Amino acid sequence: MTSILEQPAAASIAPIALSPEVTRLRERVRAFAEEVVRPRAAQLDRAPAEHFDWDVIRAGHELGLLRLLVPKEHGGLGCGIVGVAVALEEIAAVCAGTALVFGATLLGQAPVLLSGDPDLQRKYLPLFTGPDPVLACNAVTEDAAGCDLLIPEYAPHAADVMQARRDGDRYVLNGRKRFITNGRVARFGSVFANVAGNPGATGLTCFIVPLDTPGVTRGEVADKMGYRACLGTELGFEDVVVPADHVVGGEGAGMHINLQQMNTARAAVAAISTGVARGAFTLARQWCATRVQGGRPLWQHQFSARKLAEMTTKVDAARMLYLRAAHAADSEIPAPAYEPAVAKMFADRVAVEVAQEAMTLLGARGYLRSYPAERYLRESLGARIYEGTPEVLALAITESLYAPEDDF
Repeated sequence: MTSILEQPAAASIAPIALSPEVTRLRERVRAFAEEVVRPRAAQLDRAPAEHFDWDVIRAGHELGLLRLLVPKEHGGLGCGIVGVAVALEEIAAVCAGTALVFGATLLGQAPVLLSGDPDLQRKYLPLFTGPDPVLACNAVTEDAAGCDLLIPEYAPHAADVMQARRDGDRYVLNGRKRFITNGRVARFGSVFANVAGNPGATGLTCFIVPLDTPGVTRGEVADKMGYRACLGTELGFEDVVVPADHVVGGEGAGMHINLQQMNTARAAVAAISTGVARGAFTLARQWCATRVQGGRPLWQHQFSARKLAEMTTKVDAARMLYLRAAHAADSEIPAPAYEPAVAKMFADRVAVEVAQEAMTLLGARGYLRSYPAERYLRESLGARIYEGTPEVLALAITESLYAPEDDF
């Protein structure tokens, strides 16, 4: 009879059937997470803010993690959002920051994929199929404009938005972007700017900008409390010239592009939060199997059993919701707002709750940096900020609830 530690954790078993292709991907990524990422996870968390481990990214690139969404005709894996989400859960269960490096690159690719522009796709998608890893970023957030760039009715009120001025067959970009994941290390960015002459962000437009273009500067790396394996930085644009053929979807389509990429990305972010919760639960489960009090392991005590049962239930429920959202994003055009927002709101909360319970089960050890419980708790808070706070998600959910019946 195998011991409890040798048996597969219930929270690591997919609750619905995955395709054989996605199942094989999950197993390969799980091995990558355990063999490559886990031995480095604590070091990545404690390293200086500007440290970046290209060796981990290179190993993930060899596995295909930077081309999961790239269509097969462009040399990618064409896995869809379900494949992306499943892969990111596996990595986040070990290190959420490493998962976000890959996730942010896929988000940077999203406008190129959504554009349907064969020239942009031929130019940028093959970058992710070469021998060396190439990263991308998605540059939306600004110092004074966060939610104003995410919610269409807020767009007229957006202040100090990055500007794009049309100059013949090109645009000239001026402004700054903040908190841009991969901004320090990306080859190009999907950059959102308001076309001059339009109030607020009503002329928001998406540009594909190589970050070695003259006038682009990369600021200091943010010193974050969690997700330290990925780098967030400020990007500056001073008279940056972008050809008109690098506009995605046409002038003024930026808000639509942004909403579409968010509705797909939220399923993947929910998977990252699910992975954080699963990692914290697995740690607590292992501890409760070996820690003995009152002559019995902790899991046999009623209070601990109740906590473990609720933790694994929450992880499984979060996975079901993100898989439903990912399937909807893969199946519907445009991607729906409701399922991804619900999945992210729930999974983000579950990550915090499960990580907190893991710390209580480990007791004093949960508060020590030599145990990863406190890292899981710090990382559980990150996803409540990016790709929609709970408040922004609530607006998206309730708008769907009160939409005309044929739109829901």
